[in-house]
Amino acid sequence: MATKQPEDACRDTSCESRGLMERIRKFNPKGVFTWQLAKTLAMGQGLAGLICGTAITSQYLATSFHVNTPMLQSFFNYALLCVTYTPMLLCRTGNGNILQILKRRWWKYLLLGLVDVEANYAVVKAYQYTTLTSIQLLDCFVVPVLMFLSWWFLKTRYRPVHYIAICICLLGVGAMVGADLLAGRDQGSTSNILLGDGLVLLSASLYAVSNVCQEYTVKNLSRVEFLGMVGLFGTIISTIQMVILERHEVATIQWSWQIGLLLSAYALCMYTLYSCMPIVVKLSSATSVNLSLLTADLFSLFCGIFLFQYNFSGLYLVSLVVVLIGFIAFNAVPTPADRSDPAASSSSSSSSSSSICEEGYDNPAAAHIDVTEREVAVSIIAEEEQQGGGGREEEEEERQGGGGREKEEERTKAKKRRASGPSQNLQRGNDDEDVGRSTKM
Repeated sequence: MATKQPEDACRDTSCESRGLMERIRKFNPKGVFTWQLAKTLAMGQGLAGLICGTAITSQYLATSFHVNTPMLQSFFNYALLCVTYTPMLLCRTGNGNILQILKRRWWKYLLLGLVDVEANYAVVKAYQYTTLTSIQLLDCFVVPVLMFLSWWFLKTRYRPVHYIAICICLLGVGAMVGADLLAGRDQGSTSNILLGDGLVLLSASLYAVSNVCQEYTVKNLSRVEFLGMVGLFGTIISTIQMVILERHEVATIQWSWQIGLLLSAYALCMYTLYSCMPIVVKLSSATSVNLSLLTADLFSLFCGIFLFQYNFSGLYLVSLVVVLIGFIAFNAVPTPADRSDPAASSSSSSSSSSSICEEGYDNPAAAHIDVTEREVAVSIIAEEEQQGGGGREEEEEERQGGGGREKEEERTKAKKRRASGPSQNLQRGNDDEDVGRSTKM
């Protein structure tokens, strides 16, 4: 028995090594590096570039013109979203109309708008209390929180390769922070580090909640509904908060065309980011998008080398490559959903209907009408096929029935012949006897 156990262990290890070698041999790079992965990577880096634009404009406003009004900047973004997407909901009919949406789930979008506004405000406010290094490190807290919320609410199931990919991305962020320390770029205030770090963690948690709600809304309802409701409630909340907290700062701004240009650039970058991010989330996931946004700080650093005379370090390039490798590894393997959950099982049908609304129609009622027309056409075709099949079956039955009748007639004739055969023989015998008698006579 003692000799069999090592033999079994050796067999298991050999089988595992063979299976690993077979997987390596069967590895197809074309199956991993697909066009969808390239599109997701390119769009994610485009979003990171937009965040870089918001960071540069905010830094110019703060350093050159002493404008520190995060609520005012957010107000312009939400106002643009409200002006663009909320009228689209007004033009819709049926359940997609803004009145029906507000009747059913107004409080949900109110909470979502509050979470989104406070997330933006907290991260900007944190720069006044803690260092840039702490913000860059603690801002990555959004990824584990987002994974947990996706696992809990969206029933997303991650594989070991996804956890490894996230660790690789975090290593890249660590390399970026190390490069900042070596370059002596530990900027920011140290007046209240504990409060600043707490604001960063709060902002990361609120961003995770907002992104999970965004992924659910975009994949199950529609992108226009999400942006229209966030723009509506975000405008209301940011206006109230700006009047309460920033009325003195706004009143002391010395307006010029440079400040107006920077505020416009910031608002356009944020507006484009909010408008395009749901598209990338629907294409991949909220976790994947946040991993791609980790390179935004690197893009800001590269721009700061030319604009703000930052010191260059080779670790910046290493950090960029490591983050991109982790992002590609995360998106190379799909994240399956828990099919045991009924909501997860029905998400595919709802997401397909939402994609119909997004791609072909601005009005979801028209999309539903088209879907019902298609279903009616399919049912009519199926009924015609069934009727045609029934007619063919009837014809075959008639043919079979006709053949059966012929067979029955032949059987009855044969029976009649058999029954009439002996009597005819007897008659013939009697006739023969009569003939014989007549000849004898």
